[in-house]
Amino acid sequence: MSDQEQTLDTSDVDRWIGVPLGGGQLKEPVATNDIRRWAQGMQNPNPLYYDEEYAADSVLGEIVAPQSFTVCTDVGHGATPAIQGHIPNQHMLFGGDEWWFFGPRIRPGDHIRQERMLFDYKVTQTKFAGPTMFSRGDTTYINQRGELVAKQRSTSIRYVAAKAREMGLFKDSQEKEWSDEELEKVEAEKMEYYASFLDLEHGKRLFVKPGDALPRRPIGPHTLLSFATEWRSYTMTVWGSSRAYGRSSTNESGWTPEMSQDREGAKLDPSNADGLYKGPSRGHAQPRWAKHIGMPRGYGYGATMGAWVLDYLTNWGGEHCFVVHSDIKYRFPALTGDLTYLDGEVLGIDYEDDGFPVATIQVEMTTHEGAQMAAGEARVRLPVEG
Repeated sequence: MSDQEQTLDTSDVDRWIGVPLGGGQLKEPVATNDIRRWAQGMQNPNPLYYDEEYAADSVLGEIVAPQSFTVCTDVGHGATPAIQGHIPNQHMLFGGDEWWFFGPRIRPGDHIRQERMLFDYKVTQTKFAGPTMFSRGDTTYINQRGELVAKQRSTSIRYVAAKAREMGLFKDSQEKEWSDEELEKVEAEKMEYYASFLDLEHGKRLFVKPGDALPRRPIGPHTLLSFATEWRSYTMTVWGSSRAYGRSSTNESGWTPEMSQDREGAKLDPSNADGLYKGPSRGHAQPRWAKHIGMPRGYGYGATMGAWVLDYLTNWGGEHCFVVHSDIKYRFPALTGDLTYLDGEVLGIDYEDDGFPVATIQVEMTTHEGAQMAAGEARVRLPVEG
């Protein structure tokens, strides 16, 4: 590998900072089945998001999208503004998401549009790929009434794919084989977690205090099938579901030829620009291409890790709660064969001017072996009695 092939050339990135960006926009409004498919793909069996009779008895009155669904209304996981500028032979991973939610819920029939901008970046040395860029981009979500729904600040990790292969951080990583007894134990843990929010039903989460532990949430073990199901739960992955507007360099960011989309070929066969079949996302569910970009085997989506956190918080808080802010850093991927655990603790309670309590919650995501996958804090608005 030549020195030029190993160089992280960021010279084209600066001209995109602070520039309003275009990108893909979904053509149609949110449909009820989009929400149901999202709950299925995120492995979140909360009937509030798929059972119309259960949802009708809730405070929301119908199936309403979970807050995690916001990213599903975007084309590109909210990460496209953080992937601007041409860096030759690059690939990218998700490094974290910070969310601000402003109040409006997303309901069937809503049509959400996005405004985007590259915020900033820095380059540092990592054990994974040597010189690595951490870039942040903002996506603002606005509904058809002009209401501000949410803002997402996504961190992209951009690096030279060949350098990651050479450094071989994951060369000793082996996929775990789970015994029947171990899987039975995991299923029992899942049932215990599901009961923690099903038992609350339509009630309010009251009497929360600092030091309270949230119930542990297990997800997995992850498989190529579960990662493919995640991908297909994003509405943007449906052929013909979006169109591009304005200026954006995401598709010309310097992907290696093997991970690039064939835009001309897609005019005849959309799979050529599908992402999962061919394009930057193919490594998630195709181990050969995972290794091409420095990963050991199939791996999950950063945006999904963020969704797992938001679902974890809102399942605990119940239908009367609302996440107002979360800031989660991603540090280790979800890999095939791994089991993910989410744990949380209430750090403190403060009160809004109207008297509603807001809980600050520390969230940590780990593998079954204890490796930290993600961590951060969130603020959840809780209900009051009456």
